[in-house]
Amino acid sequence: PSVLHPSDEPLVPLVHPRIEVLANYHLAGWQHAVPGAWLRASALARLVQAVDRLPERWGFCVFDAWRPLDLQAELFHAAYDHPGLPPGFVSPADPDPSAPPPHLTGGTVDVSLTIDGIPLGLGVGFDDFTDRARTDALEVEPGANRDLRRMLYWSLRSVGVVVLDCV
Repeated sequence: PSVLHPSDEPLVPLVHPRIEVLANYHLAGWQHAVPGAWLRASALARLVQAVDRLPERWGFCVFDAWRPLDLQAELFHAAYDHPGLPPGFVSPADPDPSAPPPHLTGGTVDVSLTIDGIPLGLGVGFDDFTDRARTDALEVEPGANRDLRRMLYWSLRSVGVVVLDCV
C-alpha cells in the first residue's frame, strides 16, 4: 500500500528469508485485507534483529501486521457482534490519530515461530480468543509450547519489542 500510518513513517513490505508471511486475513477473503505484510521500517528492523538472534533453523511467521482502518472495523465487528467475548482481544476501529488501534500504526505484528519454515501454533491457533492466548497462559504448563513461547517472547524483548498481552 502507498499509505502513511499515523506516525508518518512509510510502511514497507515485510520481506526476509527467515520470516514467513502468512497474510491470514487476505487469504481468508476478508474484504479490506491487503496481500502480504507491511510494517514501519523501524518495526521491521527490530523484527529482523529478533529473528537473526534465533538459532539457524528457527524463524518467524507473521499472521498479520499493518491493517487498514476498514479491516480493523471488520475484525472488531466480527469479534464483538457475538455476545460473551471479553473486551481487549480486538481494538475498536477508532480513526483518532492520537489513539489508533495498534495494528493501524504499522508497529504491531501477530507473530509466531517457525522451524525449517513450518509455522508453529504454540498451544493456540490464530485469532484464538481464549485465556490460552494470553502471553503467560502456559507458564504453569511445563512443555514444548511453554518453552517455545518463552523463546519467542525473549527473542522479541531482547531487541526492545513490547509484547502485548491479548487481554
